[in-house]
Amino acid sequence: MANRSRKMVRLSRALGMPLTPKAKRYFERRPYGPGEHGRARRRSESDYAVRLKEKQRLRAQYAIREAQLVKSFQEALRMEGRTGDNLVALLEVRLDALVLRAGFGRTMFQARQIVTHRHILVDGKIVDRPSYRVRPGQTVQVKPTSQVKDPFVVAARGSHRDVLPQVPDYLTVDLEKLRFTLDREPKRDEVPIQCDVQLVVEYYSR
Repeated sequence: MANRSRKMVRLSRALGMPLTPKAKRYFERRPYGPGEHGRARRRSESDYAVRLKEKQRLRAQYAIREAQLVKSFQEALRMEGRTGDNLVALLEVRLDALVLRAGFGRTMFQARQIVTHRHILVDGKIVDRPSYRVRPGQTVQVKPTSQVKDPFVVAARGSHRDVLPQVPDYLTVDLEKLRFTLDREPKRDEVPIQCDVQLVVEYYSR
């Protein structure tokens, strides 16, 4: 866990954005890249480097593998509408992402662990795949036998809200009951991520 924490701090500084609450504290003290040359002024980045970095920022915020992001991009490409907006919508309705947005976990990694450890019910059935896509109208909740466990008691008090963005409008959350419903598909400007998705589209379309 300590190694992951250090890795996330270093990645946050490399990408120029905090990826975890701990990384945010470090980033505020050291708002420059990692390594001995982190403070040095860097030469301007190439167009390719700018697009690559933006793609890495998107992937890091959802903590997914490259193959998962590529698969989602290919699917977004086949959908009607703007490819970048479609891509973000597909990533945002992942079960682990919505568990985080609802405030059940403090980080994306904790939200994913909650799912994989079989604490989550979708419409009353256990789902342990973080990549499961929640559909509008579905209700997600922490199963009753897990709600009495300390991490969920803490979450139900709203203790994670100090480090998380405001609950987006596409979710209806009852935090005390550790339950939420996806009301509709997310819109790009509502999704609390930092990313110029057009640059990501250009990266994959090169």
